[in-house]
Amino acid sequence: MSYDPGRYYWSGALMRLWGDRGILAQRSAIALFQVFGLFAALLLIASSSREKPPLYLVLSAAILLAWMIPRHKLFDISLSIFLIGALAYLAAAPTTRRYFFAGACVGLVAVFGRNHGVYGVFSSLLIILSLKIGNRATKGTVRELKYWVLGILIGYSPLLLLVVIKPGFASEFLRSIQYIFEVKATNLAIPIPWPWTVELGSADPSVIARRLLVGVSFLALGVCAVIAVGWLLWRSYRGRSTPPVLAACAALSLPYVHYAYSRADVSHLAQGIFPVLVGTLALLPSRSSRLQWSAGGLLLAFSVWVTLPHQPGWQCAVMNDCRSIDVAGDNIAVVPRVADDVALIGKLVGKYAPNGRSFVVTPLWPAAYALHERASPMRLIYTIFPRSPEFQAREIERIKQADPGFVLIVDYALDGRDDLRFVNTHADIARFIDSTYARVTDATSNPAYWVFAGRKRK
Repeated sequence: MSYDPGRYYWSGALMRLWGDRGILAQRSAIALFQVFGLFAALLLIASSSREKPPLYLVLSAAILLAWMIPRHKLFDISLSIFLIGALAYLAAAPTTRRYFFAGACVGLVAVFGRNHGVYGVFSSLLIILSLKIGNRATKGTVRELKYWVLGILIGYSPLLLLVVIKPGFASEFLRSIQYIFEVKATNLAIPIPWPWTVELGSADPSVIARRLLVGVSFLALGVCAVIAVGWLLWRSYRGRSTPPVLAACAALSLPYVHYAYSRADVSHLAQGIFPVLVGTLALLPSRSSRLQWSAGGLLLAFSVWVTLPHQPGWQCAVMNDCRSIDVAGDNIAVVPRVADDVALIGKLVGKYAPNGRSFVVTPLWPAAYALHERASPMRLIYTIFPRSPEFQAREIERIKQADPGFVLIVDYALDGRDDLRFVNTHADIARFIDSTYARVTDATSNPAYWVFAGRKRK
């Protein structure tokens, strides 16, 4: 019930190497992955032009960094950049060795996120199609595809190995794939904020302007992706070669539009924009110097204007009321609401679940377990969609076996939808908790936090 395991093994290996289990060590592991992603993006931009002005690369780095949000999604952003590099490498010289390498990269990327693997497969086939159209020949295609598929299997082998050797992993992995088809979605969708849907009421003009820019971004992302794919195939049909980086960005732009639109907020926009962003930055150096710098400057201003409110440091600076709290030995600055929630969890653990005893926090806040180094009794660490009665029955059995010291239900209507409250999406589990454990009414003044501790008297 989490992301694919690559990112956890990456973080766990580095944290073990550093001998640090804290949140800052975790963030450092993510930041190192970001460094590799940023380096790869700048390398791709530099390789697309004979002239490599250092100041332009600095400008590009600033634009890319502005869009590298939120902090916990830097794996996904970097993976999209790595796919650009792999497909550009294939497009530059489509030898069997490069087919194998591109496939291996797609497979390895899927270990970190299966959705990125699917995007990589789709885009690889689009690149291969464009190459075959351009060459007007299919000789050797079967052999090349065999090397590509072999590469995918080799790259994906770490997860395949887990399927074989880790008890219970195979069944849960298959269930997680099956569940996507059951709910017919990869994310909890929200309406796409097209620019014409922005309400121009009494909001601050700067807020309205930012909302309009976000809407323009979503519109431009989709339009650019469609044009880029058509441009790539048209050039191939006309027998004209496309610069490898631009070809890779074009092929990846369409599937990453799906990523951005799957939950159309700024966070997912940032995760889906990089093929278009890298392609644009790679294209500008081939234009006039005046256009290159003016367009680059406008893109930087646009990027900062849209993303700045989503930068944690900026949020603290504007509100000027962030508090410093201790999180497992690390001091971090957080907004007051988060500080209060962390304090509440600590109070409940100290009173009802000391000495390593289990507890349940649902449907949100999976970090509560990490804060106190406890394992979640349930598979569900972050609940969004409804679950079947059979699944809920298995979760109830896990709760019984864990015998938690307390249960905290966050009665929150995600996206303002009452049907997404935990008591509606997981009614059987909610009824079990309510009928088994005693409600604690004085634990918190927040009416949305339902605390249960101790069993009810029969």
